Amino acid sequence: MSGAGSGPSGIINSIEENVIAGLLGLMTLITFANVIARFAFNSNILWALELTVFLFAWLVLLGASYAVKTHAHLGVDAILNMLPPAPRRMMALASVGCCLAFSLLLLKGAYDYWAVFADLPPTSGRWFPTGFDLKARSQSFYEVQDVPMVAGLRWLEGLINYGDAYEKLPKVVPYLVLPISMLLLLLRFVQAARQIWRGELDRMVASHEVEDELEAMRAQHNEERD
Repeated sequence: MSGAGSGPSGIINSIEENVIAGLLGLMTLITFANVIARFAFNSNILWALELTVFLFAWLVLLGASYAVKTHAHLGVDAILNMLPPAPRRMMALASVGCCLAFSLLLLKGAYDYWAVFADLPPTSGRWFPTGFDLKARSQSFYEVQDVPMVAGLRWLEGLINYGDAYEKLPKVVPYLVLPISMLLLLLRFVQAARQIWRGELDRMVASHEVEDELEAMRAQHNEERD
């Protein structure tokens, strides 16, 4: 897939794209297997629905940062198109600054929500971290509803659950996507801010995507007719 590149950024790009593709394929496979089990064998994979929901959540959250990288998020650029380059760049910097602040808040909230499931202290402070809340109650014993425990993750029992066995998958595993995806989102906004600052971009979203797609379709249609 594209985006492999070189260096740490290229490695992250490659992992990100392959994980997203793998999640989509795994969701399709599990759903297909459950349909076959129902109609062909009058049975049901009990954990299939819950696991598919978790995979879809991973797909959406990781896809948010990927869409920032590929400038695929929807945006309104009517005002930007009426401005000369300098004011356009200033507005782009202002908007990416707001996105950076928002992603930092999301990262703090995501870590705080996940940390208690990992037997880690969440941060203190309502808006910005001022330290760690060492008095927060651990919720590392919380499990999902249907997905069974995976043998390869039994080491989590001694690490965060004080030796007690898990019957179902601990919530720390599927919810790990929260801090990871928000960290990736912050990284992508930092990259976008750097591109705008260098003059490589004048906005964070693609311009006139629909018009470009229609023009490409018209060109293809004309080639087929010729």
